[in-house]
Amino acid sequence: MEQAQRSSPRDLLTHLFVMAGLYVSAGMFLSLVFGLVDAYLPDLLTSYYDPASGIRWSLATLTVVFPVFVWGSWFLAKDIAANAWKGELRIRKWLVYITLFAAAALVIGDLVSLLYNFLGGELSGRFLLKTLAVFAVGAAVFTYYLYDLRRSALIFSPRMKVFVIAACLVVAAVVVTGFAVAGSPFRQRLVRFDQQKVSNLQTIQGQTVYFWQQKERLPQSLDELRDPISGFTAPRDPQSGAAYEYRATGALSFELCAEFNLSSKDALNVPKPEPLYYPYPGGVTENWDHAEGRACFARSIDPELYAKPLR
Repeated sequence: MEQAQRSSPRDLLTHLFVMAGLYVSAGMFLSLVFGLVDAYLPDLLTSYYDPASGIRWSLATLTVVFPVFVWGSWFLAKDIAANAWKGELRIRKWLVYITLFAAAALVIGDLVSLLYNFLGGELSGRFLLKTLAVFAVGAAVFTYYLYDLRRSALIFSPRMKVFVIAACLVVAAVVVTGFAVAGSPFRQRLVRFDQQKVSNLQTIQGQTVYFWQQKERLPQSLDELRDPISGFTAPRDPQSGAAYEYRATGALSFELCAEFNLSSKDALNVPKPEPLYYPYPGGVTENWDHAEGRACFARSIDPELYAKPLR
């Protein structure tokens, strides 16, 4: 009868559930920390990046999974306190030892990486912060589960209670910072509107250059870009539905204008290198940095760069 209790499917699934929550929470916590480091200490060699996209996914997962993991751990501790023999379950010991091994391997690998990069002279602030985060997570997991493996089922030391509370507060602080960087859902919708507007302007720019290549002149209005064969129609502002502003300013120059909700500098609540670039499909990188409100982009066609196709 006791052996049947020891091999209960409920115990097996509960322990697997809690450990899965631990691994997911630890992974998403590190992913969130890495995203915040990239946001506040951007790589100047990267011309375009959006750390908020990765931060949002880590934030959503951690916000849901971590409280479930904490509740599951509390439930297990309460169950073991009421049934001391469950502290000796094989599934529990196997999972705890596997977790200790993984945490120790993580810490050792982290230290090896730190030493390797130190010898190579590559100890940047970004790398040190990420290394510290990995070390802290590995050490915290190892410390807690080593204590949990050795402690009596009825005793939970005050020091470990403080340790657990401190760990939860650290996670909460990182989550709050993540929300501050990612911004509110309303703000993110405005950012996406602005990104779509830039994409539309790029499309119009490309079609305008193609029009010039084919007809050796610039269109007088966006209506001239309409092509019933290819099906192209100049896109409109996705937010207001209005047509974008276009004006030919010379034989080889034109201007595109749109209304933006936010400055591209303020699209993320973090500092980033200047200026903001979007890759242009033709291989030429144009600056699409813009202010809040109406912004115009002056473009000039280089006849040598955009050679007319042979007829």
